[in-house]
Amino acid sequence: MRTTRDRIRHAILFELIALIIVTPLGGLIFGVEIGHFGVITVISATIAMIWNYIFNLGFDHGMLRVIGHTRKTLPVRIGHALLFEIGLLCLLVPFIAWYLGAPLLQALIMDVALSGFYVVYAIAFNWAYDTIYPIPALTAPD
Repeated sequence: MRTTRDRIRHAILFELIALIIVTPLGGLIFGVEIGHFGVITVISATIAMIWNYIFNLGFDHGMLRVIGHTRKTLPVRIGHALLFEIGLLCLLVPFIAWYLGAPLLQALIMDVALSGFYVVYAIAFNWAYDTIYPIPALTAPD
């Protein structure tokens, strides 16, 4: 299992690198002023960091309980990323709609597009992170 400090480092690095990539691209793609899109990305990143910590902690505990370890195969990584994004979608769509004064459907389309980016990004980032900062081998207690 990762330490609290490691989980915090993971969440901060994940969001900072994503913000550097997604803010200018998202503003351009969605035709939203970069300042407004920046607000959306910073608030979304803050919500996502909190969700990231809670979700990953729960996911690792679930893996340890169900299969006895926290080693992630490619299918587990894909499922992990998809479940994370579905939860985040439920948290962010109402905020995006409110901030932009947009209909929920438009906010949903925007968030689904962003989620597509983040699913691919999450798989790549987490794989790289696990390679650079490997999880110590653990097994469930008897």
